[in-house]
Amino acid sequence: MKEYSMKALIATLALVMTTSAFSAVTVGKVDVQKVLITVNQGVAVRDQLKKSFDEKQAILKKEEDSIKKLQDDYSKKASVINDKEKAKKEREIQEKIIAIQQKTAGFQKEIQDMEQKLKTPILERVKSVVDEVSKASDVDLVYEAATAPILYAKSEKDLTDEVVKAYNKKFPK
Repeated sequence: MKEYSMKALIATLALVMTTSAFSAVTVGKVDVQKVLITVNQGVAVRDQLKKSFDEKQAILKKEEDSIKKLQDDYSKKASVINDKEKAKKEREIQEKIIAIQQKTAGFQKEIQDMEQKLKTPILERVKSVVDEVSKASDVDLVYEAATAPILYAKSEKDLTDEVVKAYNKKFPK
């Protein structure tokens, strides 16, 4: 097993040395997150998500206001109502607080699922555009800038803006 690994390592080193002896490798990078939020379809998705988020926030705000009103009413009447009535009001307020927390979690999941559903096709198209731009730019290797930061490359080309332009041209709204 060790002999096989050593042979593979030697073969890889030989290939790298041979390649570098004949030509320089051009490395490209793309910031996919920037592409996703910059392309026209990505902007439309962001606007759609914000609209949905704002609608859900309005619903939660109404419910929060309702709970605050219950709490204020309870505070005003606490000194004049009996213990049984106090416990009932406290339980009612607590149940509403739990309900709004559950609704908030549900809304967050809805927004995340919606974001995933809307961004996945864009991301797949971005990959094909990266291939096209990389070939047109004569780049040998492309990495995603945010997830695989390379600290040094002798020759590196940022293709992000070119990918955005090519994507918007190929996939208009």
